[in-house]
Amino acid sequence: MQTKMQTAKQPDITRDKLLEAAFNEIHRYGFQAASLTSILANTGLTKGALYHHFPSKQDLGLAVVDEVIERMLAETIFTPLRESPHPIKTLQDILRGKRAKPNVVELGCPLNNLMQEMSPLDEQFRQRLNALMQRWQDALADALLRAQKQGQVRKEINCAMAALFIISAWEGCVGIAKNMQSTKTYQQCFDQLIDYVASLGA
Repeated sequence: MQTKMQTAKQPDITRDKLLEAAFNEIHRYGFQAASLTSILANTGLTKGALYHHFPSKQDLGLAVVDEVIERMLAETIFTPLRESPHPIKTLQDILRGKRAKPNVVELGCPLNNLMQEMSPLDEQFRQRLNALMQRWQDALADALLRAQKQGQVRKEINCAMAALFIISAWEGCVGIAKNMQSTKTYQQCFDQLIDYVASLGA
C-alpha cells in the first residue's frame, strides 16, 4: 500500500520521467522529428499522463529547455562558478572536465542544437533559448568580473564580451566536432579555449 508521501510524489515522478525521455528524444532527433509515441514507449506512460502535464508538444519542448537543459548548465557551470572563490581556476577546471569527456561529439550540444533548429521557426523557443544563453553569459561575466577584482584578470578586459566569446567558442567547438564526428577536433578546440582563458590573466 502506498504511503501518502509516495502518492503525493507520483505526479512529480511521472513528469520527471516524461521530461527525461523527451530530452533524450529531442537531443537525438531534434524537436520537430521527436516522436511523442517514442517518448511514451520509453516511459511506459499513457497519452493521458503526457497531456495532463504538457498540453502540447511545444509545452513539452519548452519545459525541456527550462527544466532539463537549464538544470544541466546550472549544475555543471552556473553554480560552480557562482560559488567559487577562485573563478578563473574553476572555469579552467570546467573546461578541462568538458575536454576530458567528449560525450557530446556524437549528438552535439542540446542547447545549441535547439537554437539552430527552432530559433528561426518559433518565437517562444527563440526567447526561452536566448534567455538561457543570456544566463550563461551572465554567469561567466560575473565570474570574470570577480576574478578581475581579485587581480586575476587584466583590467582592460571587457568581461561581458569575453564571456560572450568564450560561449561562442565553446559552442563552436562542439558544433564543428559534431559535424566532423571527431573527438580529436573537439579536444584540440578546447585546448585553444583553455589557453584563451589563461591569456586573460593579469
